[in-house]
Formats: sequence, structure tokens, C-alpha cells
Amino acid sequence: MMAIELSGASRWLVAGEWRAHPARLVVAVLAIAVGVALGFAVHLVNAAALASFSQAVSTVSGAADVQVRSVAPVGVDEALYPRLARLPGVAAVSPVVELRGRFAGEDGARLTLLGIDPLRAARVTPGLIGRPVGGAVGAAGNPLADDVVYLSRAAMRAAAVQPGDTVRIVAAGRVRALRVAGVMTSLPGMDDDAALAVMDIAGAQWRFGQTGRLQRFDLALEDGVSRAQLLAALAAALPAGAEIVRAEDEARRSASLSRAYRVNLGMLAMVALLTGGFLVFSAQSLSVARRVPQFALLRVLGMPRAGLRGQLLGEGLVLGLAGASLGVALGYALAAAVLGVLGGDLGGGYFSSGRARLSFEPWAAAGFAALGVAVALVSSWWPAEAAARAQPAVALKAGGEAGDPRRRWPWWPGALLLGAGGLAALAPPLWGLPLFGYAAMALLLAGGVAIMPWLARALVAPALGLRWPVPVDLALKRLWGAPSAAAVALSGIVASTSLMVAMAVMVESFRGSVDAWLGQLLPADVYLHIEGAEAGGLDRAVQARLAALPGVTAVRFVRQMPVKISPDQPAVVLSGQPIRDDPEARLPLIGDSLPVPPGAVPVWVSEPMAWLHGLARGQTVTLPVAGEVFVAGIWRDYARQFGAVAMEAADFEAATGDLTKTEAAFTLAPGQAAAPVMRAVRAALPEGLDAQAVIAEPRVMRAQALAIFDRSFLVTYALEVIAILIGLVGVATAFSAQTLARTREFGMMRHLGVTPRQIGWQLASEGAALGLLGGVAGVALGLVMAQVLIQVVNPQSFHWTMETRLPWPLMAGLVAALMAAAAGTAVLAGRRALSGDAVKAVRDDW
Repeated sequence: MMAIELSGASRWLVAGEWRAHPARLVVAVLAIAVGVALGFAVHLVNAAALASFSQAVSTVSGAADVQVRSVAPVGVDEALYPRLARLPGVAAVSPVVELRGRFAGEDGARLTLLGIDPLRAARVTPGLIGRPVGGAVGAAGNPLADDVVYLSRAAMRAAAVQPGDTVRIVAAGRVRALRVAGVMTSLPGMDDDAALAVMDIAGAQWRFGQTGRLQRFDLALEDGVSRAQLLAALAAALPAGAEIVRAEDEARRSASLSRAYRVNLGMLAMVALLTGGFLVFSAQSLSVARRVPQFALLRVLGMPRAGLRGQLLGEGLVLGLAGASLGVALGYALAAAVLGVLGGDLGGGYFSSGRARLSFEPWAAAGFAALGVAVALVSSWWPAEAAARAQPAVALKAGGEAGDPRRRWPWWPGALLLGAGGLAALAPPLWGLPLFGYAAMALLLAGGVAIMPWLARALVAPALGLRWPVPVDLALKRLWGAPSAAAVALSGIVASTSLMVAMAVMVESFRGSVDAWLGQLLPADVYLHIEGAEAGGLDRAVQARLAALPGVTAVRFVRQMPVKISPDQPAVVLSGQPIRDDPEARLPLIGDSLPVPPGAVPVWVSEPMAWLHGLARGQTVTLPVAGEVFVAGIWRDYARQFGAVAMEAADFEAATGDLTKTEAAFTLAPGQAAAPVMRAVRAALPEGLDAQAVIAEPRVMRAQALAIFDRSFLVTYALEVIAILIGLVGVATAFSAQTLARTREFGMMRHLGVTPRQIGWQLASEGAALGLLGGVAGVALGLVMAQVLIQVVNPQSFHWTMETRLPWPLMAGLVAALMAAAAGTAVLAGRRALSGDAVKAVRDDW
């Protein structure tokens, strides 16, 4: 009977506490909800994007048993086709021309242009065959004419055309007018969002300059053939410029495009959840401190320690369940909003095809909810343990302020956690991801919070011997004498501040390094870039016209193409440019360029390329298109995460046989305005290429690149704002609860003659001091965590380095805001605590 009464009393006390302080409850729930929502939203958005991207890739690839692809967009010699068709075990081979293109026009949508042999494709990839519609094929009535094209439904929507209309398609540096003869055959499971254009293979080769070249071979296997033996025979028959591509390879390749980006966002979301855990700890600790007499009374009445511990953990469980449930709902809503605003890559620019469709994932929701509940329970354990171990008799007399100021707070747990964080930062990546780097950040965050009580007393102690006004002197002695109370308030401040500072320093360093890199990479006056010209760009005649334009003193042409080095890794970018005579002036080299041995073909690899493939200056490596080359230098590149290789233009042309160019950098005569030259450049381009041409001055390109950078880090900026808002709200809640818990202290001070104004100044001084301590400690810890992000997480994730740049105005403003918020909140809470009669405040001590 007594147990039932105690249980009812406990529930009544808990309900009363939550009704009396709803703000603290709301902050704790929101802290968990924000972390869960961010993690769940990042997961849903990336899952939707990957599913859409993989489905689009599957639609373009058709349903072949095995595919052979060229490693570069220029394709391979079509003589490979009969060799593959004669291999034992191959039932049929469908040769394919595959080009990236777009509809002509200023805002022309992107598409994939396929040239197929319908008779061969019917046996291998029937989903790629077009279906004629009525008289759309024209008067000749030939559905396989070289000027006939079949569009997918997504392509028809993008071009706003119907069967029978004429469309202008740009691909491989050429524009061609084609008649829409019908729609592509739709098979079950095909993605209706893939923009495809299919035409006869002979027409595609002739009209888009691919004569004698093929980009893909789709193979159907004979029944019962050994797949392993066939793949081995295929590998032996392929030239250096072709590779076998399996469905699982394509899936891994598409997933690896954004893996590091989405894992980093997910980890940042988990760090935000950890920060929420510290705020739950703060709220629970303050709630326990305020209710110590209640708990002591329950203990005297017969509640065991385990029962009290279970009650407080139950409160944490309720907070965790509420926060996790709200976080799952907010995460789904946030994912839907992000898909509409930023797209499936969260602004990272990894996916450009297909429309990502959001779907609710119950198991993922349960996983993130469980994380939120676990964080709430762990954060509630320490306050619950402290309440369970308190002596009831002492707690009944001392209220919420029991504690011996002579007790020294241990420094070693925090130092141990900080040391473990430093060691974790030195560990190598796991599975290509900086998992130890994020573990280091979590350990540093926990260590910084754990060492704060000792650090706060150590920093305040020297000031105690100085002469201060009475309110300030009382505030400093209070902070020195009650380090555990200061720790509760400081935990939320340090956690949120350090997280924000770490992300702000990393983003500022990254942005500044990118800006400096762009300034070094863009020394010319005007730049031309042809988009979607991987399989062919500006020919020799166009190059000559551009070089002869009035006002142009020099033109530097560049040819870029993606090259696949590994079947399950994204392509690297191979570029040919005038570089050998002065590589230091052409590329932002890291270190010097080595002398080239006689007869060797030199290349200069980007920093990500060197990182991913273990390359160093002086090595000799073999590239699929270029053969054996000598690594003469390494250069910094922030544009291509998976690597780039630069080689002399003449060596590039000799290796690939490609004489076209995709970029041009114009140096103008002194005093020549850029605008007339830009108009002349556009006029000199072949018809239709103007839609693919991007012509701009360096300042415009830098501004656009930085705008893309800011868009890709929009989620990070949002995390920064959320972190500081949670921190400020946590400061307000902590000081409010602490001040109200000291009502009897203020009443006794009033009896001794201290005026309310002096108590207000004491509280303001306490708040400002705690805000200063927490802000400075948070900034210092954030700077250390930023170095983990800059020196460990970014190199291991994206394979590039950067110089540290510190946002001093932001950090100074953050500390000032924390001091003002803490001081203001303490004063406002003190007014409430001092509003009652001073005699009533201490009546239970008589």
C-alpha cells in the first residue's frame, strides 16, 4: 500500500515540476528532436536521391546481362564489336553510341542520346526501342531514317514536344535537327523520369561525329553459360580503353559519388544530437537540484535508491520518446522541403538526373528514434545517480544546495577524454571514411564538458584575492564554491558553442582556400567552356577562328574528358593543355614540379587523385587512355573530388587521337574591354553550340563558384544557427532554474541587509562570468575540433587540404552574445526569485 502511495506521489511531483517549468521541458525535448530530425532527414533525402539516380542509370543501361563500356566518352574502335560477338557463350551483342547532350536553347534540358541497332537491341535491351506513332515518321515513312529520334516521356515533357515535331539536340559539340517519330517502349520497372533520346546507330555516328566509334556494348548470354568463364574471356579480349561493367559496379559507383558528403552530413547531425544530449543533462541536473528536498522526503518515506533512480531515468525516457517522435515527424517534413529546394544531393551537386521521390522508411525511423531515446537516457543517468546517492537527512536541511566547497573536482576524467580524442584523430580512415575523426570530435566534446568544473574553479581562483565590488565578489565566490552548479550551466554552453565554432572555422577555411585557389587558377581575361562535350568539342577550324578574333593576344585551349580508372569508382578527369613548359604558372602545385626523364610522358595529378590512388611525385603509373606516364607533380584541386590528371596537349592528342577542345582561356590586349570579345567569341561558335557555351570573366566565375559552395554548405550553415540557438536557450533555462533554486539563499542575504539591486548585480556578474567562461572554453574547444575537421575529416572524406582561417568577428560576437544572454537571463530570473517575502523564503529554517 505504501509503495502504491509513493508511486502516486512521485508521479504527482513529476507532473507538478513539469507544469511549473515547461520551458525547460520544451528545450530538452527540442534538443533531442533537432538531432533526430537532422539525421533522419539526411538519410531520407540521400536514400531518395540514390534510388532515383540508380533507377535512371538502370533505365539508360537497359536490361543487358553484361555490359562493356569505353573508359572515356570518345569511345572505342567499333572493330571490337565483331570480336565480342564471336566469343563463346555470347548470344547477342547490341552496339550502342551513348552521348551526353541537351536540347538546343538557352534553358535546354539535359538528356542521354543513344544510338542503337534495333534488330540487335530487340534481343538484348528491348526497353530501348522506340515505338512509331501514326504518321510522325514523315512522308518517307522510314522509322529508322538517320534524322528520326524517339524520346522518352520525360524527354518529351522537358522539350515540350509531341510525336511529329522537330527537336534540336546538341551532343559531342554538334547540333542537329531531328524529327520525333514516337515514344520509347516502356517496360515494367523502367524509370519514367530518365530523359532519353534514341535513334538509329548509323545516324547517330554520322550526325554527331562518332563514325567508327562506339561507347557501349550490351551483351546477352546463352542459357547455361558460366558467367565467371565468360567474364574472364571478355577481360582478355578487351583493349585498354574498354572495361566490363556489372550492375553492382554501377550501384557502387553511383553510391560513392556522394558517400563522403552524406556521411559527413549524417555525422554532423549526430554531433547535433550529442549536443542535445548535453542540454538534456543540463535540464535534468537542474531539475534534480531543485527537487532534492522532495527526493529526500520520498527516501525518508521508504522509497529505495533504485526506485528514485528509476523514476528519474523514466523522466529521461519520456523526454527521449517525446523528442524522438517529434524528431521523426520533423525529419520527414524537413526531407520533403529539402528535396524541393536543394534537390536530392542536399546542394552538393552530385546528381543531375531523375526526380527523387521521398518515401517513409520505418526501420530507419525506428533507428534514429532509438538513438534519440538512448541519448536522453544516458544524459539522465548522471543526475539520477547523484540524486540516488544523496543523504536524505542532509538533503532535507540543505535543499538543492548541498555540497562541500572544499571538495576538489577531479580533472583527470576530462583530461583522459581529451587525450583519447587526440589519439583518435591520429587514426587512419575506416572503409574510406573518417569514422575515427568523428569519434575524436565526440571525445573532445565530452572531455571539454567534463573538465569544465575543474577549469572554472581554476580560472576563478586567482580573481578571488583581488578587490572587487561586493556583488562581483559574491558572484566569484559563488562560482568557486559551487563548481557542480557551474558545470551544469556550462555544459550546454560549451557543447553548442564548440560545435558552432568548429563548423564555422572549417567552412571559413574551406571557403577562403577555394577563393584563393580560384584566383590562382583563373589568370586569363575571358574563359569559354563547352558543357556536355565529353565526346567531342571545338574542332581545329573553330579554334583558328577564336584565336584570330580582334583584341585577343593569346588563347590557351584545353580538352577535358572523364576517364574511368576503376569499375566501381567514379571517373577522374583527364585534361590536355599547354603545361609542360611552365607547370608552376598553369597549375596550383603543391611543391615543385620534378624534371621529366627523357622519353617519359609527364602528368600532373590532383591532390585527391594522389590520395585515392596512392600516387607520389616521381612514380610511373599506367592510365587507361594515356598508357604509362610519369607523375611530375601534384596540384591542389577543389573542383573534382575523385581526381584529375593534367598532361601536355600534344601528349593528350597523341594518346587519344582527339584534336577537339572543350575550354579556352583568352588573354586580351591591354585596354581591350571584355564584353565585345565575349560577344565575338559566341558569334564565332558553330550553330547550336552557343547553348552549350559558358563565356564569362574570372570575377563572374569566382562569384558563381562561391555561390555554389555556399549552396552546398547550406545545411551546415543551418546546423550552425541551430546549435547557437539551442545553446542560448539552454543558457536561459539553466540560469532560470538555478536562480529559482536559490530562493532561500537570496532570502537570507536580504535578512543580512543586501539590497535587491546588489543581488541583481551579483546575478548579472555570475551570468556574465559563466557566459565568458563557457564562451571562451567553447571557442577554444571549437578551434581544436575545427582542426580535426580540417586536418582529418576533410582530407579523409574529400581528399583535399586547406589553410586554417579564423572568423574572429563571429567568435567575438558569439562570446559577447553568450555573456549578455547569461547575464540578462540571470537578472530576469532573480527578479522572480526576489519577488516573494524575504521572511517566507527562509521560514522553514526556523
